[in-house]
Amino acid sequence: MEVSLGKPLEGVRILDFSALLAGPFCSMILAELGADVVKIEVPGRGDHVRSMPPHFIGGMSAYFAAFNRGKRGLALDLKREEGYRVFLELVKKSDVVFDNFRPGVLERLKADHAALSPINPRIISASVTGYGLTGPDKDKPALDLIIQARGGIMSFTGEPGRPPVRMGVPMGDMGGGLFAAHGIMAALYQRERTGRGQKVDVSLLDCQIYLSAYRAQYYLTSGEVAQPMGTGHASAVPIGAYRCGDGQWIVLDAILQHFWEALCGALGRPEWREDPKMADRAARLAHRALVDGKLAEVFQTAPAAHWLDRLAAHGVPSGPIQTIDQALSDPQVLAREMVVETEHPALGRFRTLNTPVKMEGTWGAAPGPPPQVGEHSAEILREVLGMSDGEIARLKERGVV
Repeated sequence: MEVSLGKPLEGVRILDFSALLAGPFCSMILAELGADVVKIEVPGRGDHVRSMPPHFIGGMSAYFAAFNRGKRGLALDLKREEGYRVFLELVKKSDVVFDNFRPGVLERLKADHAALSPINPRIISASVTGYGLTGPDKDKPALDLIIQARGGIMSFTGEPGRPPVRMGVPMGDMGGGLFAAHGIMAALYQRERTGRGQKVDVSLLDCQIYLSAYRAQYYLTSGEVAQPMGTGHASAVPIGAYRCGDGQWIVLDAILQHFWEALCGALGRPEWREDPKMADRAARLAHRALVDGKLAEVFQTAPAAHWLDRLAAHGVPSGPIQTIDQALSDPQVLAREMVVETEHPALGRFRTLNTPVKMEGTWGAAPGPPPQVGEHSAEILREVLGMSDGEIARLKERGVV
């Protein structure tokens, strides 16, 4: 009899103070992998992006819903003595305390690692901030656009000769969220060997620098400063977007020699394989404008569907440039269950995205809905701390929860 493994992070409890984007994205990733993420918000107020326009699901911002799936909501006022005591009791029975406050806020709340470790030596304290917990700019505010700009990537994103371009999704924030989830899981794994928790410090700026990858390495190696190249690539030709005869755009990537040779066949230009200006990678790189110009001419002679069929038949990596509605209805995307339905008891059923991490415990499991402010307060206090209904009612009366 086959036994289900369940979700990989089942049994892990995360007390999540994060708001806006980077932090909630991180904790949502962990929730989708099975962690019990308890989103702690100030009673009556909640996360600022709950009211982010322009689209709403039964009164809840679609923006908020995009980054808070699968969590439970606890409204708790840590500035009240009773609220702080409740928090400490939760810490004793949790694995991670996570925040994206500016440095110093947790210390003022007495919720930093130095304060919590004596209570629970296994607790992991994780923070994702604009500039990290150290350095001369640690106290400065920073949101996605500022991080994209300061991290350098924005300077070489877009078309040559045009103003710098912000990436189409908030990768300054989302990159930090991804690395924070990575760091938390690494700390959980290390704790299994050491028995002790630790601090995890993730800077959005550090993450952007890390993601500059080979463009940073090129500069460190040769002094080359990256410049905008549109959809092109600094190290290979042809890679990019091409407009076809019907006005539709497609992309292809022939970075490897055998893909180039296949491309020549797909386009009916076998002689290009022997042309000294295009025969190998170095030649094509030296004659970038020539190669791109020839490709642009050929693609203008037939519609996109024709060329995509030809490229696929010859094994050339290629595809259409789809709009978001086309991407979300793509048969491959649907086959991978990336668009699913979830249901909220108050908001009803709605479609949302699923985790891209396919494992035995995650495949086919739709994510839970995002929580309302304090939606699960009584449930959490009863389940985790064993509080009675009377105790919970008294805390509610005093505005603690």
